[in-house]
Amino acid sequence: MAPVVRTIREEETPIWLDSLSSAFLEPFDPIKVAEEVRPLWDYSRVWAALEDETIVGTFRSWATELTLPGGGRLPGSAVAGVSVRPTHRRRGILSEMAAAEHGAARERGEAVAVLYSSEYPIYGRFGYGPSSPWATWTLDASGTRFHAESTGSIEFAKPSTESRDAIKDIFEAWRLGQAGELRRRDFTWDLDLGLRESVWGPTWKGYLCLHRDASGQLDGYVRYRPEEKWTQRQPRNILNVDELHALNDDAYAALWQFLANVDTVATIKAERRRPLERLPWLLTNARAAEPSDMGDGLWVALLDPARALAARAYQREGSLVLEAIDRAGADSEREVGHRIALEAGPAGATCKVTVKAPDLTLDLAALGAAYLGGVRLRDAVAARGADEHRAGALAEADALFATADPPWCSTFF
Repeated sequence: MAPVVRTIREEETPIWLDSLSSAFLEPFDPIKVAEEVRPLWDYSRVWAALEDETIVGTFRSWATELTLPGGGRLPGSAVAGVSVRPTHRRRGILSEMAAAEHGAARERGEAVAVLYSSEYPIYGRFGYGPSSPWATWTLDASGTRFHAESTGSIEFAKPSTESRDAIKDIFEAWRLGQAGELRRRDFTWDLDLGLRESVWGPTWKGYLCLHRDASGQLDGYVRYRPEEKWTQRQPRNILNVDELHALNDDAYAALWQFLANVDTVATIKAERRRPLERLPWLLTNARAAEPSDMGDGLWVALLDPARALAARAYQREGSLVLEAIDRAGADSEREVGHRIALEAGPAGATCKVTVKAPDLTLDLAALGAAYLGGVRLRDAVAARGADEHRAGALAEADALFATADPPWCSTFF
């Protein structure tokens, strides 16, 4: 008998977590974790695949909001905890859970779904495309100076409800203008500052610094953790940057300069940053700042392609009829086509379901990858190809979706 996919009851949380543990190879105490997450989870979004009374697959989500090119925002579903027990792989279980959650998300009015993929090949089958790349930046603090002295002031802030609210306000102001960024859940701010302990992992211990402009207004912050390192009896410590956000160029430069000037520190390392940073241009030796570990960050699936495409801004005029093929998992018999007419321009866009002949047919995952403008559509279609029904349609679509400012999502879950 095929497993039954349904949402779980609260009392089933420990066995749900036990199944997740076996799939992710992360031993933990499911009873203690269940006690922690029960008040935080929306159980209408916690899915399981059950074989008799045994949970063999897990899938959950929570409500979020995605910032789009041009500053628009869309309600979305943030997906995590996706697993299938090693004993039950390749039975279509993940396809069934994804279909259940995606259908529920559409009913809730969520136009997009987002996730981070532990394994690259999985999620393209379900309409997700890698949309907002990441990189790790390493700064050799001893190998450069800054072109200009920083402005404003830096102050240390002890983790507290007051400092939490201050950086939350800065982040909220920043994320509303940053394509690709997500709204964060309230409790994560307490975790980020070590104000809340979690049985999932160690409590954050580090330093929080705030930047104020010349008028005393808060306009940036950085969280970082030191890592001790000595070479030839000389301190060569490393600062690991957990987060750095600034509302303007001056605050951005000042925060990086502050980190580089901390005594006994030789290296600044910042993970999950954008591949293109302004940092090298601030330095007398641009080679002292180097990106590495570049790859996929946030993945995006368009649950309602017409609504999603109408919500973002475009930097040029364009008119296209697109047919996006949703492969609905590994079962090709479940393929669904979304045929939509897009009229786009700097002043806004409309996108409606149509019966007109398509100019371009492509995979829905490719459209998700290109949606935020950080991935070229011509590259995204390489996985499964695209059919041009009108000469030049792919090049036109590629130019239409491109943005001058690449997306970035700093929120990790």
